[in-house]
Amino acid sequence: FAGELMGLSGCGPTCLSMVCLYLLDDPALTPRYVAEFAEEEGYSERGSGSTWTLISEGGEKLGLEVEELPLHESSIVRELEAENPIVCVMGAGDFTTTGKPLEPVGTMSYQALLDIYREQLEAVVAAGPDLLVAETMLSIDECACFVEAAKSVCDLPILCTLTIEADGHLLFGGTVVEAVETLQALGVSAVGLNCSVGPDQLEAVVASMKAVATVPVIAKPNAGMPVMDDKGQAHYSMTPEQFAASMAKLVKAGASIIGGCCGTGPEYIAALRRD
Repeated sequence: FAGELMGLSGCGPTCLSMVCLYLLDDPALTPRYVAEFAEEEGYSERGSGSTWTLISEGGEKLGLEVEELPLHESSIVRELEAENPIVCVMGAGDFTTTGKPLEPVGTMSYQALLDIYREQLEAVVAAGPDLLVAETMLSIDECACFVEAAKSVCDLPILCTLTIEADGHLLFGGTVVEAVETLQALGVSAVGLNCSVGPDQLEAVVASMKAVATVPVIAKPNAGMPVMDDKGQAHYSMTPEQFAASMAKLVKAGASIIGGCCGTGPEYIAALRRD
């Protein structure tokens, strides 16, 4: 299911479809079907793709038995030798949003989210990461929940980045300036933004973050705004050189940890290093 199907449906639905077809032998569970299921069931966010809960909760709704594995080589080898497919493994130390707003905006309780993050953190911390990163977060509350969960499990450094609008507002309420003030008070080692829009729209936002920050400011924006072609594939507007030139302005505005998100690749990071 690679190639065009991957581009049309996304990596999450495609991977889950492959496992469903293998284990359930149901030809109706195509990548497109799973992608539509993800959207209907709330496991997909427009502009961000499917959430991690598509694999766990969504997989169970589709008829699979799903278990989260510790990130130990022996555990992974044991499951593979037992012919149990592993749908996805998060990079060691890297976490993200569930895509579900906390109460009262949404239906997810703070305690439920705390339990989710603790379970993930216990598995990831056991693998020995050097630090923890929560990225593409959508609200201050879910970041605070992640920080609380992380501090209950370990004492590793914590970096948090949120997805924002071009004016600095968060997708689930509040502003990135409020996020900086709240999260640095909770003890994170660095805070900032990722995904969102292109760096050419974020100079004033980064400057406002730097004005209140007592920890390093992170900036990992997209390579501009995406344009969808007739096959549903996203094409981003900025070249590596344009991206690097705009990122240089964010560094002057106060960002000290920089990188790229959607639409960027090795050539973009190489351009950042040259500039």
